[in-house]
Amino acid sequence: MATLGLRHAVLWVDDPRQSAAFYTEALGLEVKNSGDDAVFMSSPDSATDHDLGLFRADARAGGRRNVGLYHIAWEVETLADLVAAKERLGRMGALVGENNHGMSRSLYCQDPDGIEFEVMWELPLDLYDENDPSNVPLDLDADIARWGADRPGRGAA
Repeated sequence: MATLGLRHAVLWVDDPRQSAAFYTEALGLEVKNSGDDAVFMSSPDSATDHDLGLFRADARAGGRRNVGLYHIAWEVETLADLVAAKERLGRMGALVGENNHGMSRSLYCQDPDGIEFEVMWELPLDLYDENDPSNVPLDLDADIARWGADRPGRGAA
């Protein structure tokens, strides 16, 4: 199973709003969603939930200030691919977390150097229900029962 490609990057920054203004001017990105400590941006023609996430560095657990890469995300085509990735990454000892973000289903992993990366499946827009919970525990069995193991995600369409 290969990924579909790089889906998004998330950075730790000093000031998410200042960085968002920079990426708006430099690359033409648009703010899609924001909060006190985070801004999510996309290219105007992007079909993704976000291409770039900007998180306030001092909002990290433990209050450590460390500007730089938080993680990059790789997308898989189907929920079956995400299940296979979870099994494989678990066997490798690389899996460190998982989440149902509402718009996506995500596995969080670390490479041998401790660099975090995400493997995710993003819901096609026709499956998205804004009333569904987000940032809740991942339940791939329930998602497969609801949509099927072989339903292509948004990036595969």
